[in-house]
Amino acid sequence: YEALLADPNVDAVYISIPHPGHAEWALKAADAGKHVLCEKPLALTAFEADAMMHAARKAGTFLGEAFMYRLHPQTLKLVELIKSGAVGEVRMIKSSFGFAMPGFMPGHRLYANDLAGGGILDVGGYPASMARLLAGAAIGQPFAEPDKVAGAAHLGQSGVDEWASALLHFPGGIVAEVSCSISLDQDNVLRILGTKGRIEVPDFWFAGGNRDVGPGRIEVIRSGAARETISLGETRHLYSFEVDAAAEAILAGRQEFAWPGMSWADSLGTLRVLDKWRAAVGLEYEIEKPAKRVTTLSGRPLRTDGETIAKRAIPGLPKPVSLLALGFEDFRSFSSGSILLDAFFEAGGNLFDTGFVYGAGYTETLLGQWLKNRGVREQSVIIAKGAHSPLCYPDVIGKQLAQSLDRLQTDHVDIYFMHRDNPDVPVGEFVDAMDAEARAGRIRGLFGGSNWTMERMDAAIAYAEKNGKQIPGALSNNFSLAEMLEPIWAGCITSSTDAWKVWLTARQMPNFAWSSQGRGFFTDRAGRDKQDNEELVRVWYSEKNFGRRDRAIELARKLGKSPIHVALAYVLAQPFPSVPLIGPRTLDELEDSLKALDIRLTPEDVAWLDEGPERRRA
Repeated sequence: YEALLADPNVDAVYISIPHPGHAEWALKAADAGKHVLCEKPLALTAFEADAMMHAARKAGTFLGEAFMYRLHPQTLKLVELIKSGAVGEVRMIKSSFGFAMPGFMPGHRLYANDLAGGGILDVGGYPASMARLLAGAAIGQPFAEPDKVAGAAHLGQSGVDEWASALLHFPGGIVAEVSCSISLDQDNVLRILGTKGRIEVPDFWFAGGNRDVGPGRIEVIRSGAARETISLGETRHLYSFEVDAAAEAILAGRQEFAWPGMSWADSLGTLRVLDKWRAAVGLEYEIEKPAKRVTTLSGRPLRTDGETIAKRAIPGLPKPVSLLALGFEDFRSFSSGSILLDAFFEAGGNLFDTGFVYGAGYTETLLGQWLKNRGVREQSVIIAKGAHSPLCYPDVIGKQLAQSLDRLQTDHVDIYFMHRDNPDVPVGEFVDAMDAEARAGRIRGLFGGSNWTMERMDAAIAYAEKNGKQIPGALSNNFSLAEMLEPIWAGCITSSTDAWKVWLTARQMPNFAWSSQGRGFFTDRAGRDKQDNEELVRVWYSEKNFGRRDRAIELARKLGKSPIHVALAYVLAQPFPSVPLIGPRTLDELEDSLKALDIRLTPEDVAWLDEGPERRRA
């Protein structure tokens, strides 16, 4: 395979190896500048597929998922029938792809856990993707996304699904029943049920034929009318349609299939359905768990020499920390979260933000697994948070920190914040509790408060100085170019006011800023004429903030960046240690955030962005 990718005479490759190798070799192909037609499923998860698309996007190469039925004329004919109202309003879709292997064969790819066997990934994508296509056709869209997915399955002795079913509910009311199996024969008829009849298609993926030829046969059964058989009479090889479509896309300079082929968004949508289906039945392959996922998605070891994200020294911390900290509380599996963690670390990031309450503790567990798996605990800096309300008491700090350390698989954290404050408790009791953890070696750097007021921080510092305790040396409050008008959540504190800026600068207090980019205020989601997002309107909408947004847009145009990049650069350019916490969900979002690091704002720029015309940039 390596030789194939290195061959200058090869323009494109077809990946048809077992499922676990799809992402690795698609990434390597993109790195080699090769176009890729990849067998279904495109990847094990939507997270893997997103990484593949990210690589292809950067390389300028084609990437297509080889669901051959999508390019067969029969599929387009089905869509035309739905759009024309041939069976009235579509209410239900039923489809299966099931077959029975001769028996349990532990070494066969369909039964092997380490080869991601089972029906859902191997053939479940056929009925799932067809249901999404038809539900979309019913509303005049290329495809539709279900708002509910429920699944059930029998997991056999190797832990893979041998037969499985799922229910998909689409906005508007269409319900799809899809099923698959590797140990059970099913009728494999696609049924589209409408208010005036139904459409039936046997073995739609073969277009009513076999692996060689799919003639295309559709049965239309209308209420009170004779059965109509539509025969397309296709004689071309079944797989020739997708090959030609891929070639046409490549020659036209496109990076994805044209509809009704699987676009990137379409492939991601189907994989998200399969992800939810697998999650519903508890199917996580051993190769997706930390013990066996010991390399990056591309199959190589983690790089440790990245410099895209620079590092800086912060007083009180024993090692330099990256300019940005990564938050990742949206991930619920090692295989998905490790993709983003790897990319952040390889870019030079070493500062990771966690919290006792995030994901009911899973965020800490994920980071602990990743640090141990990749062997980079000593190069990394961990932010831990605990004592969130209502459990905001001094005795909770040590108890929760002990649990956090167990989840993180380490004996200490580098930075610790109380996640909230409790004004009913004397501040000295909180300082004593955090100081005790520092003296015990379980906090080996800074501690302080998240969502604490200026007055309580002053009191905590004064108490520590008077009583010989470690002085609270860091804060984690909201800070952004846009000033938070109302708390996003109960108990939240912003430090974006003028008084806070004076205080932070005078004390040179490090602030680890959450919601540092204004939670979408500096994107197209916000605008004076856009009132549909309740949180944006309530928290950020003021003429003063819109003035800041206008200036960010103006500067972004001059710099060839986006307003959100300017907003992040503003947080980085403060006259006190200011560390933005970012929470990208994809590699594209991570890479986009890093563009802010190219911007160097002067003190005059910072003042102009914040205050406006009276501090206009020269």
